[in-house]
Amino acid sequence: MSDIVALIPARSGSKGLVNKNIKSLNGHPLLAYSIRGACLAKGIDRVLVSTDSEEYASIATKYGAEVPFLRPPEISKDDSKDLDWIYHALDWFEKHEGAIPRLIVHLRPTAPLRQPKIIEDGIKAIEADNMATALRSIHEMSESAYKWFEVDGDYLACLCTQSRDIEATSLGRELFPKTYEPNGYVDILKTDYILKNRKIHGDRVLAFHTPRVIDIDNQEDFEIATFLAKKNKNLFNDYFHS
Repeated sequence: MSDIVALIPARSGSKGLVNKNIKSLNGHPLLAYSIRGACLAKGIDRVLVSTDSEEYASIATKYGAEVPFLRPPEISKDDSKDLDWIYHALDWFEKHEGAIPRLIVHLRPTAPLRQPKIIEDGIKAIEADNMATALRSIHEMSESAYKWFEVDGDYLACLCTQSRDIEATSLGRELFPKTYEPNGYVDILKTDYILKNRKIHGDRVLAFHTPRVIDIDNQEDFEIATFLAKKNKNLFNDYFHS
């Protein structure tokens, strides 16, 4: 039985950046980076890609992933929930292999530049915490979200209080609680919790602190990622020349 499986979502049909998941990043499709990072991380038994595209599936297998099924169109839309395609994968394991992995290592292709050692550390962290319902990677925000705003009509309102009186946000940053941003470096899910509760993360999500990582959403992000991939030659060589 495969105890720990990396599951990489890669649907086609991206509108913000067309075919984002297979767009060439320094000579290799974006999807390949998450596959290679998972393949190099110790503790992961198998690497699977969940996609709705035959083309994406062919690319994924070329870089070392398994694509034993295609994701149905009805759960491959812009507004499809992560829970849907994760359930679909778990159902495939149950029906075709008779057993479900204990942990799912969820790696988004949009965060390509991961150190395999940090993925390994995430696995160790959740293995050591029996109370955790899941793990999510985060980094500290450069400024506390308590100083941020939303717009109420034409006017600013404090995000945390919803009040238009924003005077408190002018206080020094050291007076505000630290806040953290989820960054897509690695999420780890416990399948027994998912199946019992129909939730991915739950109410005891282990905070896993990682370095900042580029999360690609548009062309500008992609250009930054291209620069970083060229700069980080050791990681690039480990991924594609090891």
